[in-house]
Amino acid sequence: MTSEQLAARIGARVCGELGWRVDLKHPDVELWVEVDWREIFLGVERYRGRGGLPVGSSGHALVLLSGGFDSPVAAYRAMRRGLRCDFLHCTGAPFTDPSSTYKAYALARQLSRFQPGSRLYVAAVGSAQRTLATSGAGEAQIVAQRRLYLRVADVLARRVGAQALVTGDSLGQVSSQTLANLAVAEEAASLPVLRPLLAFDKLEIIDEARQIGTAEISVLPDQDCCQLFQPPRVATHTTVGRLTDVEARAGMDTLVDNVLSHIQEFDLDSCGATAEAAPQEATTVKDQHTHQ
Repeated sequence: MTSEQLAARIGARVCGELGWRVDLKHPDVELWVEVDWREIFLGVERYRGRGGLPVGSSGHALVLLSGGFDSPVAAYRAMRRGLRCDFLHCTGAPFTDPSSTYKAYALARQLSRFQPGSRLYVAAVGSAQRTLATSGAGEAQIVAQRRLYLRVADVLARRVGAQALVTGDSLGQVSSQTLANLAVAEEAASLPVLRPLLAFDKLEIIDEARQIGTAEISVLPDQDCCQLFQPPRVATHTTVGRLTDVEARAGMDTLVDNVLSHIQEFDLDSCGATAEAAPQEATTVKDQHTHQ
């Protein structure tokens, strides 16, 4: 039976039962019919879905996931455009407590509702951040830290087969997200850095966080690694040359290798997984991926 034949038979049955007339141009009620392999669905209203592309159809990305509002929304938007996303969370350990890890785990679990098979990687960067601070980063400390995060993410992404990095940056939202500082930070990565929220304002981001169920997690308190060693004044315009000098004194390649050697990996789809169980479910990345 063709779709036209099916429409005619259903229409005739409805008209016979209810006494309605057919009006193809200006109907009062429009019936929608979807035929599956085993069932037929009939509807009278359509509701707009989330839209987008099938997850994985555009490739694989690694999201730098903080505990704030921005990066979870950026991850969600990347998924909507067909990117399969894994997550990297940087924690200030050993100078911070595990609160940010629990929070990142809860956020990643919430985001895994939109795609199966998500994985969370947690990197302790506190010691590396301290080394940058004692190597003279000064007012550029925050941008130096962002370059560290991107370097770690870049290597990890290649290990796990990701083709791009995703961040929650919003242009001009904070001092480290000026155009100049974003360019300096991005120079540290060899993979493309995608910024789905670049032109969003904070209220738009928070509204979308509420819609996807991450806002109530993002408001929870935690010890954020970005606040460690933060200078009294943050430079709004630094240069690659200045930071490469700092990185040379700090031994950046060694710092990145040390961070990567202790990264933990969490399976977000494990049976009965909860935020409280997260530390017990972790494995080290080096156990499952070879160094490239």
